[in-house]
Amino acid sequence: MLAEIKGLNEECGLFGIWQHQDAAHITYYGLQSLQHRGQEGTGIVINDGINLKAHKGEGLVTEVFSRNDIEEMKGYSAIGHVRYSTKGDRNFENIQPLLFHSHTGNLALAHNGSLINAKRMRALLEAQGSIFQTASDTEILAHLIKRSKQPCFIAKVKAALNMLIGAYAFLIMTDDELIAALDPSGIHPLSIGKLGNSYVIASETCAFDIIGAEFIRDVQPGELIIINKDGIHSDIFAPQRKMAMCAMEYVYFARPDSNLRGINVHTARKNLGKQLAIEAPIDADVVTGVPDSSISAAIGYAEESGIPYELGLIKNRYVGRTFIQPTQALREQGVKMKLSPVRGVVEGKRVIMVDDSIVRGTTSKRIVKMLKDAGAKEVHVVISSPPIEYPCFYGIDTTEQDELIAAGKSVEEIRQLIGADTLTFLSKEGLLKALNRKEWDQQNGSCLACFTGEYPTITNDEIQNDKDLMRAVSID
Repeated sequence: MLAEIKGLNEECGLFGIWQHQDAAHITYYGLQSLQHRGQEGTGIVINDGINLKAHKGEGLVTEVFSRNDIEEMKGYSAIGHVRYSTKGDRNFENIQPLLFHSHTGNLALAHNGSLINAKRMRALLEAQGSIFQTASDTEILAHLIKRSKQPCFIAKVKAALNMLIGAYAFLIMTDDELIAALDPSGIHPLSIGKLGNSYVIASETCAFDIIGAEFIRDVQPGELIIINKDGIHSDIFAPQRKMAMCAMEYVYFARPDSNLRGINVHTARKNLGKQLAIEAPIDADVVTGVPDSSISAAIGYAEESGIPYELGLIKNRYVGRTFIQPTQALREQGVKMKLSPVRGVVEGKRVIMVDDSIVRGTTSKRIVKMLKDAGAKEVHVVISSPPIEYPCFYGIDTTEQDELIAAGKSVEEIRQLIGADTLTFLSKEGLLKALNRKEWDQQNGSCLACFTGEYPTITNDEIQNDKDLMRAVSID
């Protein structure tokens, strides 16, 4: 994915394994397969049966962990994390998993998502004596667990989770067990697999494929998975709300070889492209997709329309992340370095350019210009999702509505801005049809909040007072 230039980023990827002699190696490979979910930092906490030890750093998995690092991480269980920050400063302290030591035992935490009530919970906890070591909302769960007056650790975890509002998938490792938890709406993916006699947990099933694990099932909304010496157990910490998995997981975030809630991501994206071709038939010569996440949709559009698919844009995979600099001029040069048009394919042709989304519009404008500079006669932009008009508060970096181009401009105004000959977005109904989903369906619903403004949880503005939150920081 062109995370640096697309303008849309997911927060994190999780991986955990319980009781395997090569836990560190397996976690390393699992995190590599989830690298698309975060490239800013990564970490692994290993459990050797006596203590929990962490190794983490800024950068990609291959940059943070050397062969010697992995060899020295002796242990039989581990959790790992790849990070893209949407909350908290981008510094070492916020890289996960977070590790805590106390006389009552060790605790490691890894989190994907975003807590809507994080700021207020943090303030209340600090007012009652908590001292935070990071700017990450993940640390709030550790403080809530520690403050709980419940009699056993699992009860403490369940009580703490019920104080959180938002989207969250957690991995929790103690000296004795590995715990996975998914928020009651199931906004982000989390799956269970098995490798020999060992159990694994991952944000996406593609992590199971790389290590040779068997997919068992998805973690259910509101479910607590507990893995220890007695095996694997399921508990419920909150009633399941209406299922609301983020639709953008299918459109953009997840890897094409992953399966989410029983649907293969590549197949889902092809279906999006086919539906787009039905809704937006265009007389053109070639169809091309913006690498990488739009390729599947472009293939689907080509199959449905009968217009040949061609490789009209090439992604340069050998340009490092450090090339992207904080000046506009260098960012524009970065797009050219990372993405190149194939002149022999597009020159003199009417090109249908399939992309998965338009967030701020700047990247689309640059790509259209590149295609026209390469000789494309016409460039018709088709988007395999509806316009993103509302901010996301669940772990995607679009928390301000005024930064979303579709929130303030019509489709025609956006077309003019990006320089396309035509511009078409997939309809909301077409998105649901392509995913074989029904809006807010109990079993197979999707979160469409960034398209509709209808959020599956309450928002910060809807939290009336701090009365309930005050109870949260001194859990009975």
